[in-house]
Amino acid sequence: MTEQPMVRFDKVSKRYGSLTVLDGLDLDIGRGEKVSIIGPSGSGKTTVLRMLMTLETINDGVIWVEGEPLTHMQKNGKLVPADTAHIRRIRSKIGMVFQSFNLFPHMTAMANCIEAPVTVLGMKRADAEARAAELLEMVGLGQKKGHYPSQLSGGQQQRVAIARALAMRPKIMLFDEVTSALDPELVGEVLEVIRRLGREHDLTMLMVTHQMGFAKEFSDRVCFFHQGKICEQGPPNELFGAPKNERTRQFLHAVLEAG
Repeated sequence: MTEQPMVRFDKVSKRYGSLTVLDGLDLDIGRGEKVSIIGPSGSGKTTVLRMLMTLETINDGVIWVEGEPLTHMQKNGKLVPADTAHIRRIRSKIGMVFQSFNLFPHMTAMANCIEAPVTVLGMKRADAEARAAELLEMVGLGQKKGHYPSQLSGGQQQRVAIARALAMRPKIMLFDEVTSALDPELVGEVLEVIRRLGREHDLTMLMVTHQMGFAKEFSDRVCFFHQGKICEQGPPNELFGAPKNERTRQFLHAVLEAG
């Protein structure tokens, strides 16, 4: 990679007691790159995203975002644990959409989208509302801004969640199994919004997904995780078309057989 990666995992490990979830992960993600992470349950996929959002601590290694450490800071030429202000500044570059929507149930779609820009970024309410209206329009929900989550379908709630994450103007977007809680007929509308984001916005995107067809079509690169390590990675046509690793072949065969 010629330029500095947007995200770098440098020998990052995550353990829960004796269980190693991520084992010395090395992974670079380029600016504007779209990377899908696939693999069996328990292989560490979601942990990668949660560590980037600082929802999980790391045991070893360093995560770098735009050349700066995420949970460490430079002090007297050494890396030391970062203070809250440093973590907040770096994390502000990252937005995440969860599989369970995580919308505030007592707030309308519009209020969900302006809460963080106003309270965290200090944006003027009118500016935040204008931005939220634009984003809700972009995800096809311009007419639903006064609706509460309970009045929206799962697919609509997930699209509000995407608009809410974008309202913070992130450079990096993380998607964690964003269609797995949806009825099958609602999956397409959410994937179409993600396609549009990829086309129209200069975002680095990292996605954990079971949607193999979408990963193949959308990604610049696919990483197959197994037992806390990247077993195989490469362009989607190569990884899906002619996987080199036996464990990758087994996984893809099982997933594609299941339909």
